[in-house]
Amino acid sequence: MVHNRYQIPGGEDAVVAQEVALLRDNGVEVETFFVNNDAITTVTAKVLTAAQVAYSWQMRTRAAQILERFRPDVMHVHNTFPLLTPSIYDAARAAGCPVVQTIHNYRLVCLNGTLFRDGNVCLECTGKRLPWPGVQHRCYRASAAGSASVALMLAANGLRGAWSERVDRFLMLTPFARDFLAGHTRIPIAKMRIKPNAAADPGMGRGAGGYALFVGRLSPEKGIGVLLDAARQGLGMPLIVAGQGPLEAEVRAAHDAGQLEYAGAQSAEQIRGLMHDAAVLLVPSLWYEGLPMVIPEAFGAGLPVVASAIGSLASLVCHEQTGLLVRAGDAPELVSACRRLAADKALLASMRGPARKQYLRCYQPAANLALLSSVYSELAPAASPA
Repeated sequence: MVHNRYQIPGGEDAVVAQEVALLRDNGVEVETFFVNNDAITTVTAKVLTAAQVAYSWQMRTRAAQILERFRPDVMHVHNTFPLLTPSIYDAARAAGCPVVQTIHNYRLVCLNGTLFRDGNVCLECTGKRLPWPGVQHRCYRASAAGSASVALMLAANGLRGAWSERVDRFLMLTPFARDFLAGHTRIPIAKMRIKPNAAADPGMGRGAGGYALFVGRLSPEKGIGVLLDAARQGLGMPLIVAGQGPLEAEVRAAHDAGQLEYAGAQSAEQIRGLMHDAAVLLVPSLWYEGLPMVIPEAFGAGLPVVASAIGSLASLVCHEQTGLLVRAGDAPELVSACRRLAADKALLASMRGPARKQYLRCYQPAANLALLSSVYSELAPAASPA
């Protein structure tokens, strides 16, 4: 299992750790090759990282040494950016080891990996061999040099078939992500498999608190502005917001004005408690989410979700069965959906069972292990758990 950790740990790091534990708990011998970005702090370190972001012979050598010692049936890669680089695929190819790559974001077609810029979905770089618009807009950390480095990495590795030819299977979190990347990269759709992330079973809740809940980063792409606008209009039920981020001051101001309750950062256990008592989870995102883990977690608690009908969210939530879908960025429609559920208790209650069933079918660890095992066994039958 190969992963380049982030300086600020997030959902992707948690997913990798959970997947390693899931495999080990089911009898699979797992060797990890993890690096992190903690050392990229000085100017010299940043320059050296940028210079080898397209290809690192050092990381290829380290990967080759592990492959030679451990002799795995499969090398499963999560994030290679920026230190590991696609060079590790070549190490696996030389060792005769098949490669599985999980796609967590849109980095293959977008310098910042989000397809989001200036408050809107941005597709300017899709379909371009050299994503020059991203350099012009300084999309990677607001840096022209950094953006140019990432653009050259994508262009150079795309031309040499680093992903389309050297990776045997791609694990896509949602059908939307599969179809989008199949349409905007050279990766054959035949190499792609759908495997969402697993979520630990939170247990069925009762929704006794009767409130709407938002859990996540307080940032523009998450639709915090829309959420605050809706809260000012009144949702027909109380609103609790849990999380931190750059828009925290705005959320605190809404709390002080009595428009919502700001709970701040919460532990995983506290989030489960909030989900057990909530009437509905709100996901008003403005960007093409990958697979926000709050949705599987909410479904596990039998908690319906009101989400933006954009990107993967439109397929994750089944309208009027596991929740409601609203137009992205439309605060009045979000208000209308919440007020509808507040007034129609029978409709709200009817969604709890289907939400729980969706969790059991797609997101519980046992179901996730079966999906993962089927992909491994396609490439190396011996790698499948007994």
